[in-house]
Amino acid sequence: MPKISVVIITYNEEKNIARCLDSVKEIADDIIVLDSFSKDNTKKICLEKGARFFEHAFDGHIQQKNRAITYAQHPHILSLDADEALDDKLKKSILEIKENFNKEGYYMNRLTNYCGHWVKHCNWYPDRKLRLWDSRKGEWTGINPHDKYEMFSDDKNTDYLKGDILHYSYYTIEDHYKQIEYFSNIASQAYFDAGRKAPAYKLVLNPVAKFLDHYFWNLGFLDGGAGFSISKISAYATYLKYKKLRNLLHAKTAR
Repeated sequence: MPKISVVIITYNEEKNIARCLDSVKEIADDIIVLDSFSKDNTKKICLEKGARFFEHAFDGHIQQKNRAITYAQHPHILSLDADEALDDKLKKSILEIKENFNKEGYYMNRLTNYCGHWVKHCNWYPDRKLRLWDSRKGEWTGINPHDKYEMFSDDKNTDYLKGDILHYSYYTIEDHYKQIEYFSNIASQAYFDAGRKAPAYKLVLNPVAKFLDHYFWNLGFLDGGAGFSISKISAYATYLKYKKLRNLLHAKTAR
């Protein structure tokens, strides 16, 4: 039976981390938290919950998550964010496959709680994530802040687990706006570094397409007010990303 290391990166997560750690204690043989020098009680809570706690300056979600794996005692990794937790069905599924870990990786659904509402549409569910894997067979990739784990074998030797990762994303609408301000800074810089362009039409068409995708094509209207807020703010996030990219490009040409 393979042992599983649970790996989490954190920064100022005192509101969420206890719930996350409590949810994995039945399935974890090792719990690692890699923190970016939190200024709240994150470290205290992690140590009280028995996690092995490490610190490193944050240099990107992808970099930090790959670094966190190096602290694990076991190659089989369950990766969670601090604002996530396992539901009972998913815990049972993980315990069952520990008896026969015969795939390189396992996908699971993520169900997001938005201001108290569990979101079933808006292209936010089932939101399949590859979060349990043999770390010798893959790595974190993507474009910051949108990281994703990829298997070296082109994802052919994976399976799916029943149950949900419960994602406690935003407690208020203001939290959502703060997050997109932060993420759009990272995303626009990543696009700039990759040589991406931001023609003016993308500031109009891409946000409109994002709203239509979330609210109509992915039935966001069935999530009521939460669905409308998610669709509207997601459209604004798309606009903001390209607006900031254009600012970076203009600053470069002005030098």
